[in-house]
Amino acid sequence: MVKKKTQDTDDLADLKVDFGDIAIPEVNLAALGFDTDEAGDPTPAMETRYIAPKPPVKGMPVLYDRAKDLARDLRVGNGERFNVIVSGNFVFGDFLHAYLTQHHIRAERMTITTLSLSARNIDSLKRLMELGYIGTLDMVLSIYFYGHERWQLIPHLYKSLDKDNRFQLAIAGIHTKIIFFETNEGQKIVIHGSANLRSSVNVEQFTIEENPELYDFYGECFSKVMERYATIKKPLLANDLWKVMTTKRFYNP
Repeated sequence: MVKKKTQDTDDLADLKVDFGDIAIPEVNLAALGFDTDEAGDPTPAMETRYIAPKPPVKGMPVLYDRAKDLARDLRVGNGERFNVIVSGNFVFGDFLHAYLTQHHIRAERMTITTLSLSARNIDSLKRLMELGYIGTLDMVLSIYFYGHERWQLIPHLYKSLDKDNRFQLAIAGIHTKIIFFETNEGQKIVIHGSANLRSSVNVEQFTIEENPELYDFYGECFSKVMERYATIKKPLLANDLWKVMTTKRFYNP
């Protein structure tokens, strides 16, 4: 389901949300305080503290082709916003790849903050950088992800993306899922919501908007995170090195 802040939404009417076939685990309702009948179903006449979960919505799964279709129809204009709900089969990293390539957009500088990502996401970002769709990339990953993938995906990430001094990685205690970038046309795009770059088994939502104020807000916040928690040591250029060597520092007693 897509909702656009401005203009008509007729051209997006065919975007049907698909929540996938999501299995809900068995729950011991009696142990949680439900009143149940002999069959184990909650007794409808009795008021309880908890409400039993409803069955999942079923439909066709949203796969990579659907991400491409969504990216094709979501061309964000200046000051526009789209609110999107997608199924657990939707791969958000694929949407980002398709959005840039289908609309021929170059992200001069992109920042990604996410709890986790996959090898497929890393390979996609590598390709986008090689083809020039991303100029420079800053990424903030969670300590949780680093702890689980420090011997596998983290080395793969460094090897794939740390090329030509165009990539920086910070590891911090974050749970944010935000992508923001400025395009070659001067747009300041922000994408934020519940979705990590890789797929999950859960229904997800995200908002994509052209919003300079929000872009600058996140830019200021995460530039401080990048400066404090960056993991790649980069050589200083001659002018920057000279400033470091010659700048006087004064300290109050």
